[in-house]
Amino acid sequence: MLQVKDAMYPVNQPLAPNMGLVEAVDRILDAGVIGLPVVDHDHQVVGFLSEHDCLPFLVTGSYHCDSRIQVSDIMYNRPLTVSPNKSIVDLAQEMGLNRPKVYAVVEESRLVGLITRSMVMRELNSSLKHCKVVA
Repeated sequence: MLQVKDAMYPVNQPLAPNMGLVEAVDRILDAGVIGLPVVDHDHQVVGFLSEHDCLPFLVTGSYHCDSRIQVSDIMYNRPLTVSPNKSIVDLAQEMGLNRPKVYAVVEESRLVGLITRSMVMRELNSSLKHCKVVA
């Protein structure tokens, strides 16, 4: 059975609540994903910041040359998380129900990675190409 851990992306540089917007956007862009989890000092997920969340503040901040916004000011504070042992098929079905395109992967309350809809699609497509049973 394919699991989330088979397709997830390790998050080497998650965001911190007290991080400034400019640094957070740099990390999101460097990671090549649409957003990143926000973790506290114990590496527990406390939020999620997406490109969508950042864009209005980037527009306003760049217009007024104001970079005082912090991640905690604009992050989504009820992020969806998933276990690394969850079935890829189950997660794909959840993602089809108007859920976010990105989940923080959490094990024992700590961030271990990130999984996106495209990662799930890639894993399922690979399975289909090689005729692997996924469930």
